[in-house]
Amino acid sequence: MAMKKSASANWIGGLKDGQGTISTETGVLREAPFGFKSRFEDGPGTNPEELIGAAHAGCFSMALSLELGKAGLTADRIETDAVVTLDKDGDGFAITAVHLTCKAKVPGADAATFGKIAQATKEGCPVSKVLNAEITLDASLEG
Repeated sequence: MAMKKSASANWIGGLKDGQGTISTETGVLREAPFGFKSRFEDGPGTNPEELIGAAHAGCFSMALSLELGKAGLTADRIETDAVVTLDKDGDGFAITAVHLTCKAKVPGADAATFGKIAQATKEGCPVSKVLNAEITLDASLEG
C-alpha cells in the first residue's frame, strides 16, 4: 500500500521581488510565506532547504527509533538537527549536502552498537534515499 502525502506552493511575481506561500495537506503549514530573501538572505519566512532539513531530521529520528526497537532498545530521547547546504551550481543552485547531528539517550545501549544502528539508519531513512546529496551524520549517545 503506497502512502501519498501532499504539499503545495504558490508564487506571484519575479524571482527577487516575488512572494510565495507553502501549504501542507495536514494544515501544519498553511500559506507559510517564502521568497528570495527568506531563501538567499536573512528575510522572514521559510524556504525549501529548511523544510527539507525538517523532513530529514524527523524521518531520521523516527527511523532510528524503529531500528533501535529491532535491537531491543527504546530511546528516552532522540534529538536530530539537519543542516542543508545549498551551493551555486553553474547558472543555478543545488543542494549538495545534508549534515545530521543526532543526540540520543538510550538506556542499555553502548556507543558502538548505537553508532552502527545510527549509520544504518542514515542509509535506510526514506528521506536519505530520496536526496541526491552527500549526507553525513554525527551521532552521539548520552548517558
